[in-house]
Amino acid sequence: MGVVFPLSVCSQPESKPLRPNLVFIMADQFRGDAMGCMGKEPVQTPNLDRLASEGILFTDAVSSYPVSSPARAMLMTGMYPTANGVTGNCNSQHTPYGVELSEDAVCWSDVLKKEGYRTAYIGKWHLDAPHRPYVDTYNNRGEIAWNEWCPPERRHGFDKWIAYGTYDNHLRPMYWDTEAGREEFYYVNQWGPAYEADRAIEFIRSEGTLPDRPFALVVSMNPPHTGYELVPESYKRLYDSIDVEALARQLPYIPEKGTPKGDYFRENIRNYYACITGVDEHVGRIIQALKDCGIYDNTIIIFTSDHGVCMGGHGVEGKDVFYEESMRIPMICCWKNKLHPQKSDLPVAFADLYPTLLSLMGMEAQIPACVQTRNWKRLLLDEEIQTPEDAFQPYYYCIPSDSTSGRRGIRTSRYTYVTEVEEGRLVRVWLYDRLRDPNQLHNIAESQPALCDSLKRTLSSWLEQTHDSFAKYLKQ
Repeated sequence: MGVVFPLSVCSQPESKPLRPNLVFIMADQFRGDAMGCMGKEPVQTPNLDRLASEGILFTDAVSSYPVSSPARAMLMTGMYPTANGVTGNCNSQHTPYGVELSEDAVCWSDVLKKEGYRTAYIGKWHLDAPHRPYVDTYNNRGEIAWNEWCPPERRHGFDKWIAYGTYDNHLRPMYWDTEAGREEFYYVNQWGPAYEADRAIEFIRSEGTLPDRPFALVVSMNPPHTGYELVPESYKRLYDSIDVEALARQLPYIPEKGTPKGDYFRENIRNYYACITGVDEHVGRIIQALKDCGIYDNTIIIFTSDHGVCMGGHGVEGKDVFYEESMRIPMICCWKNKLHPQKSDLPVAFADLYPTLLSLMGMEAQIPACVQTRNWKRLLLDEEIQTPEDAFQPYYYCIPSDSTSGRRGIRTSRYTYVTEVEEGRLVRVWLYDRLRDPNQLHNIAESQPALCDSLKRTLSSWLEQTHDSFAKYLKQ
């Protein structure tokens, strides 16, 4: 359990600020079906279930580039990878190609800071390119360096900073504080989400006493990212009795026992769920702090994830692919008395939260013209959200060293259509009918040429609209 803060730390605000507070909580590698309220996986998330009942539960939310740095860069900039430059993960392998969040980008946090918000970022950032001499952490000592300090001038409006680049020892995480230099990081002998919730609660209890200026807080938890076993035993014990074989039989995309990926699922799924339940507990603590301070009603709360994970499904351990387990993410948006509690299949993307949130918070006019992602504000305010029939989201996979290769696709309410190009030549197409084949086991591209042509036109138009040079490779 985390630190318990006495209620007396908070005083009730005398009046509400003109604009709402924002608490944005994201986990890493948390797939969309892995919440109790979704009714699909045997995972315990009582706090998220409660939050979902008080807000909008998006059952069809996605990550358009389901891997850490590109997803986070799209969120922060509202631009797609070829526009914001983060075409792959920030690591030393990609540093020569300028893969990091631009200091010149106008992030939504820059807008909030300019509008007078008090801002804080706690947890994983992963938007800076590692450079020599590498910071001396374990994940910078191998062939590829991953972790890097974010200097103050690159923090995009966040004043309070308790963060790191990327670091997966969840039981002994490391951080840089606001005033720390590059070599002045520290380790914590506490599970990452617990420590981050403690710091978030401190910030809320401090800033919640100042009603004249709203605040924006990001809490970026690393679990349930890989390192699944690095989770407190109390959460592990909750899943000791799960019949993993029975679960695997319910998921046709999981390979058989005795295969490398099938065994990977069986060896890790209990701990994956344990991580999720741990995240859930600490999300609950943060929400309770808002209620204790009397500011819950005037705070927009987001819970989501940068991407999901296949966990061995489809022969893939991780993410970065177009399968639902990788692309679909949890997303809850709660703002009491402003957003009507409901379930919605509106296909909101992780990156759409930039223009959508600024609009909900009264700053639509401040959204930069360069923002490309979708603004769903009008629909979110409806008593019953109606999903447009033609709604879709893009899918990206880029190769930073070779812009003539990679994948682009679109995900509609029914179909997943993806094209792959190698050195400027179209080499493969995938088409899945998720209505008839929800587990994406059958690629029907060859048997559906007319449908492929129609979806290809939609994709090509989208790529041209977003100034993506990949469009020219689809004209073959």
